[in-house]
Amino acid sequence: MLLEVEDIQVFYGKIAALKGITLSVDEGEIVALIGANGAGKTTTLKSISGLRPLSAGAIRFDGADISRMPGHRRVVAGLGQAPEGRGIFPGMTVQENLLMGSYARRGSSAAELAEVYELFPRLAERKTQFGGTMSGGEQQMLAIGRALMAKPKVLLLDEPSMGLAPILVAQIFSIISEINKRGTTVLLVEQNAAQALALADRAYVLETGRVVRTAPASDLLTDPQVQAAYLGGDLDTGQQGRAGDVGAGSSG
Repeated sequence: MLLEVEDIQVFYGKIAALKGITLSVDEGEIVALIGANGAGKTTTLKSISGLRPLSAGAIRFDGADISRMPGHRRVVAGLGQAPEGRGIFPGMTVQENLLMGSYARRGSSAAELAEVYELFPRLAERKTQFGGTMSGGEQQMLAIGRALMAKPKVLLLDEPSMGLAPILVAQIFSIISEINKRGTTVLLVEQNAAQALALADRAYVLETGRVVRTAPASDLLTDPQVQAAYLGGDLDTGQQGRAGDVGAGSSG
């Protein structure tokens, strides 16, 4: 496995946010984490990226134990994250924001910049525009593009559809599918469970800091209990397909 999370526990003060999370991500996969607000999804990603220290457990990446590795070294090792809330620099241009994503890499970033602009034509059109003046969808593209500048082996995505109109959600998920097809493994946290399960290969269901279910995403998409809890009841799965079918590279 490329990424292995073994029985990790995380506390906020005396409150246990993660109570023994175990999961794995194999090279080339898209793996989704779904669950209600407060289930521990974002804390899991922060633990993997080094932003939240572990109280117990271990994280292994590409064969090495990174449990105590500082976050910036995890970026160098090949873990990239587009955080919840996007976290762009509003007073910097699009291109300056993107170049910040390659700070840990040596040498020219020209090839990575060209690839990001190919994936996100809207960013190429607005590379001199300040990040803070862009729409929510454009800022999400910028956050993902900035994470890709470090050439990650695994891309951690935290709520990429948050606050976006449905048409933009489809475009973002289409681009995530294309990123995966180009060789980047993806671990996705997403409140929009239907979209996440339609895109992913496998998924984990989290509740109150624990994994309560894991299965192929297609199985969870048609599971009555999952439908009732996270998909708003009955779901016409005939309307669902992998988001890559929407057409990658669209901008909105």
